[in-house]
Amino acid sequence: MRFDELNIPEPVLEGIRAAGFAECTPVQAITLPDALLGKDITAQAQTGTGKTAAFLIAVFSRMLSQPAPGRGSSPRALVIAPTRELVVQINAEARLIGGPAGFKILPVFGGIDYEKQRSDLAKGVDMLIGTPGRLIDYLKQKVYSLSKTQFLVIDEADRMFDMGFIADLRFLLRRMSAYDKRQSMLFSATLSHRVLELCYEHMNHPELFSVTPEQMTVDIVEQELYHVGKDEKFGMLLGILRRNPDGHFILFCNMKSTAEKVMALLNANGFVSAALTGDIDQKKRMKILSQFKDGSLAVLVATDVASRGLHIDGVTHVINYDLPQDAEDYVHRIGRTARAGAGGKAISLACEDYVLSFPEIEAFIKQKIPVIPVTDEMIVTDYKRVSVRYRAKESGPYGKKTAQTSGRKTPQNRSSRDTNKGPRNRPQGRSAGKTPNKT
Repeated sequence: MRFDELNIPEPVLEGIRAAGFAECTPVQAITLPDALLGKDITAQAQTGTGKTAAFLIAVFSRMLSQPAPGRGSSPRALVIAPTRELVVQINAEARLIGGPAGFKILPVFGGIDYEKQRSDLAKGVDMLIGTPGRLIDYLKQKVYSLSKTQFLVIDEADRMFDMGFIADLRFLLRRMSAYDKRQSMLFSATLSHRVLELCYEHMNHPELFSVTPEQMTVDIVEQELYHVGKDEKFGMLLGILRRNPDGHFILFCNMKSTAEKVMALLNANGFVSAALTGDIDQKKRMKILSQFKDGSLAVLVATDVASRGLHIDGVTHVINYDLPQDAEDYVHRIGRTARAGAGGKAISLACEDYVLSFPEIEAFIKQKIPVIPVTDEMIVTDYKRVSVRYRAKESGPYGKKTAQTSGRKTPQNRSSRDTNKGPRNRPQGRSAGKTPNKT
């Protein structure tokens, strides 16, 4: 289906063309016809499927065809997202698609420009995009009102629950116009009981859609898994990176400390990288994402704070340095590649600490992940090691820690393992891997 076959006003079509879109993605094709008629929409869709454009096109088209409620402090449309990064990305796409129509669009989120955001919001906006905390902050100060808001979008609703935002979300919804006086749209990667309960409570008989309900992973992602020991993981990672010199990688770790250590090792061995973890301040976070998008960083090392809501084109590989312990996190992680119809590869390293989640992941995605035999030549041994130590900063009342690193070369060969080349005699499949260490 093409966008020009739908009842979309010309200014919005102009924005769609400016964004380089012509054909609808599956989620756009099934939701837009009803959304353009003003019906409430609940859709299950992963990130990378075009859902952001779907709700923006619907809202902007309806805003042009429906009379404004008159001047006041209520934005015509409210978009609620769980993370700052997602707010920034929605705002960028909204300005592209809604630009020709002249809509005033404002993103609000914590970490930067508190007074400027407050001042801009007080002047009135057409579309307000924000995280729950900052939206509630300004609402309590009566900087704006939701009493006459005509359109509501809740993006990544399941993530709202995961991050503990459901009470904040309900606070906002209870201060909006009645559910039958506005059009509401909700998008979620999973339609759990609690997400559906939210729909029934705050939406007007929503039309329910599901994109690829039986296949949770992106079909065009090529998946591989390697069984390696903990002491072999970085050497294996380095081998993968060296064999793919033109790759653009997102690397996932389960813990902040692991992410920081891997980042330090990568930088010491010639791969420019940065770590995206939960305690990074907003300005640094945005700088890291900008550098990764423009190619200044070859590798983005991340914890699961980055596993949802990041829309970055051109990611060739997702590497699970640590196999995730939650099967849904696996799906969200590998969804960072193979976006917008492009190909992509997901590589997982299963060590003795995390291998036990492997059967659960395969059961969840309803497919077998190919297990690739590991040979000695795949693992780099002559890399520079770093020691990562922490010291409390002298400034600041809370004794925050800063990573300090030093480097040294490892021997060409490790005496602890056989140096003969060729496949090693190790079991493959689900039974491979040792029992996790007890702590």
